[in-house]
Amino acid sequence: MAEKLLMKGNEVIAEAALRAGCRHYFGYPITPQTEIAHYMAKVMPKVNGTFLQAESEVAAINMVYGAAAAGARVMTSSSSPGVSLKQEGISYIAGAELPAVLVNIVRCGPGLGGIQAAQCDYFQACKGGGHGDYKNIVLAPSSVQELYELTVEAFNLADKYRMLVIILGDGMLGQMMEAVEFKDKEEIYQDDKKWACTGTKMQRESNDITSIYIQPEVLEGLNNKLQAKYRQIEQNEVLVETYNCEDADIIVTAYGTVARIIKNVIKMADKEGIKVGLIRPITLYPFPTAAFEKYAETPKAFLSVELSAGQMVEDVRLAINGKCPVHFYGRTGGVIPSQLEVLNEIKKILNK
Repeated sequence: MAEKLLMKGNEVIAEAALRAGCRHYFGYPITPQTEIAHYMAKVMPKVNGTFLQAESEVAAINMVYGAAAAGARVMTSSSSPGVSLKQEGISYIAGAELPAVLVNIVRCGPGLGGIQAAQCDYFQACKGGGHGDYKNIVLAPSSVQELYELTVEAFNLADKYRMLVIILGDGMLGQMMEAVEFKDKEEIYQDDKKWACTGTKMQRESNDITSIYIQPEVLEGLNNKLQAKYRQIEQNEVLVETYNCEDADIIVTAYGTVARIIKNVIKMADKEGIKVGLIRPITLYPFPTAAFEKYAETPKAFLSVELSAGQMVEDVRLAINGKCPVHFYGRTGGVIPSQLEVLNEIKKILNK
């Protein structure tokens, strides 16, 4: 029977990775995600795995490159400024088409900022972050249960498409404790990884893994291949929750823990005769454009609520394509909007 435990979000990520077959973890401590590394340091030796605290974030992401190139299921984790330092390696991983998982438990910025929860890394995660025309799949859980489920899915997607998958959480989600129901057995995507550098044993041609291509036509060929893969992902891997959107007066869009706040706002608004809908992107890339297109002309307005100065709202506006007004409400610096704040913003928009 399924196992149900009370666990902290960060520890659930680590446990889920282990259940998904991850046996290699390289990282560097930074608040508020350090419990992931703590858990891995404790458990990896028990499962004949590798835990290594690298000398820096730059070293950690390059260790991920090496392990992924050898065909291993591998993960790293960090928080905002730490992920910034990993960007060159992330771009190399994209260029070399290597499967790996990166967890970003976002803290507020810019700069060193603070250790409180934020969503200010949306651009960094969804728009590439490093150099070159590349994408990463970006998953945005909103509960500790989803942290478990989407971490397992992250490893499967990474292997399926040979690319980096980012789990984008925040300080609240990483630190909160909730009941989690684990499966008895995970569904693991099977890939023979014949492309990996595992040693030929004089029985096959050698595999080359690189992201440098000096000939323009060859590099363009790689870019065309990557872009075709991204279009395939956009067709097949979109995850989104739509709630209460039919005949809504206003549709709010939010992801992660902010979406949980909005569900309570919906209840408060209903008592005042205001029908509020919610579109919650679960994949931030691929962005659920079709869900917004479906309801683009339903409400009087859309409202994007974020723990940022306004980032996802740009993709919302592109998806709506001028068919409906799109408003933004955000808090920064680790300040969390209250339900009443958001409700008052909804009333202000509807009364214009």
